[in-house]
Amino acid sequence: MSAAIDLYYWPTPNGWKITIALAEMGLDYNLHMVDIGAGDQFKPDFLKLSPNNRMPAIIDADGPDGTPISIFESGAILLYLARKTGQFYGSTERDRIEIEQWLMWQMGGVGPMAGQAHHFIKYAPMMDPPHVLPYAQGRYRAEVARLYGVLDRQLEGRDYVCGEFSIADMAIWPWASLWEGQEQKLDEFPNVAKWLDRCAARPGVQAGRAVAAESRSNLSSKEAQKKLFKTRD
Repeated sequence: MSAAIDLYYWPTPNGWKITIALAEMGLDYNLHMVDIGAGDQFKPDFLKLSPNNRMPAIIDADGPDGTPISIFESGAILLYLARKTGQFYGSTERDRIEIEQWLMWQMGGVGPMAGQAHHFIKYAPMMDPPHVLPYAQGRYRAEVARLYGVLDRQLEGRDYVCGEFSIADMAIWPWASLWEGQEQKLDEFPNVAKWLDRCAARPGVQAGRAVAAESRSNLSSKEAQKKLFKTRD
């Protein structure tokens, strides 16, 4: 039996990717909370695991050749876990190429753009002083809508992004599930709406999303935002 994986985590979309994957793949793990509102991501011990001061990160004691390995970046972790278990990564090289395309699409598009939409729509107006920037809000709102249009077309006639449920869905769903905070109109993306519900009905997705859910609320304080966004006085 493999040793439990050590997961360094906070309940954000990028964190959910990995808790969902671990639940779906049936892997045991030890949870280590990285309180991003308290600045834990900048502590020296965590930076040894994740030099970009971002969670999630993992340590797998049963890594390649049976030796421990630490991995940062959520996309890299998903690829590693999929290869390790042989799950949710297709059965052919063509399958894997398609899954990788959509995983990279999330990492380079949906994640950064939706993250900026959240920042300028939700967090910036709550700062001291408030930053209400209509151009930035409109720019990222529109780009997220464009990306969801791409996703909607891809999902036409498919249950999941690449046909069968895969790490691509695990990567995209956490961000797309927050469409309301990105001020999107889901009735414009009917295939996305059905896919969101289809993913949300999976026990593994439910279990992954629920991990430490009560901790999300701490990011609304001014002090947490200063640490999270590294603002200066």
